[in-house]
Amino acid sequence: MSITQREDEMRPVKSFAFAAVLLLSSALSAAAQSAREDIEAALPKFTNAFNSGNAAAVSQLYTEDAALLPPDGKRVDGRKGVEEFWQGAIKGGMKNLTLKALEVEESANLAYEVGAFTLDAPSKDGALSTLWASTSSSGKRATTEHGACIGTSGI
Repeated sequence: MSITQREDEMRPVKSFAFAAVLLLSSALSAAAQSAREDIEAALPKFTNAFNSGNAAAVSQLYTEDAALLPPDGKRVDGRKGVEEFWQGAIKGGMKNLTLKALEVEESANLAYEVGAFTLDAPSKDGALSTLWASTSSSGKRATTEHGACIGTSGI
């Protein structure tokens, strides 16, 4: 089954939600780069790792103390737990993920993203909402080159 969440038709989650809550880490972005540019540069890193079936690479995009809150599921903590979660999703038949940022808002060192995705999966609809933040003490966004997720939750 191919799942397509259209930009003009964001429906509530039914049986599967895909939401990545991302926290950007260490390296600073160029001052002129916007949150949207940072986020749009990070999305392919996640999809490439996921689509190659590499849950270890996906987990490296998360901080050590990451938390996943899957819909209808138990909280998953830590990078190792994140890797096991995504490995289960991949082994469960989820593949061909695409992500698109539709709306990005930022304030100080935080940004949130509402987006759309397509995913071949043995389930139905999904929605995407992402919160981004900088971990740098200077308050600037970190580059997506070293982006890190802090958690995922279903909406």
